[in-house]
Amino acid sequence: MTTKEAAVATPVTSTRKVAAIGMFAAIAAVLMFFELPLPITPSFYKLDFSEVPVLIGTFCYGPLAGVLIELVKILVKTVIKGTSTAFVGEIANFAIGCAMIIPAGFIYKANKTRKSALIGLVTGTLVMSLIGALLNAYVLLPAYSVAYGMPIDALVGMGTAINASVTDVLSFAVLLVVPFNLIKGVAVSVLTFLLYKHISRLIKGANN
Repeated sequence: MTTKEAAVATPVTSTRKVAAIGMFAAIAAVLMFFELPLPITPSFYKLDFSEVPVLIGTFCYGPLAGVLIELVKILVKTVIKGTSTAFVGEIANFAIGCAMIIPAGFIYKANKTRKSALIGLVTGTLVMSLIGALLNAYVLLPAYSVAYGMPIDALVGMGTAINASVTDVLSFAVLLVVPFNLIKGVAVSVLTFLLYKHISRLIKGANN
């Protein structure tokens, strides 16, 4: 490739990357509207599969691109639907999503193999579960209490109704939030692992 060709290829490649990031973010934002309640958590925790396109974009373009996709996803969803939690739910989704995609992205970036992808997804799921528990116990549940205008004990009581062992915010996080995020992480990881290579080939083909 000549110097002139390289100069032309670089902005073209960058434009395609930006377009792909936008596409992944748009798909992720749409998927946020399809939420599934799980019987193991109160109704304000819902499972969605928006992290699948975020993770695929992360594997394609790196963890920093993944964080950008995650951010744009939240912004698009908020613009379309607004917020019912004074932005607490949106901030939680962004922070906990990043807790999964960042470690997964860096592990895969270091060695782009199926084994590394699997290790990255497992690690991301575990990190997300840990960070999610800590954030819920010490930041998010108190913030939800303010956003919904209800005592923190009332939120804990919603958890106690599901699991009698839940007696405070910490046990709420450990006994309800951790299993929820483990289920979410496994479901998202399986779909990402199955879909990534197929979508990656399409993107690489489009870039040729």
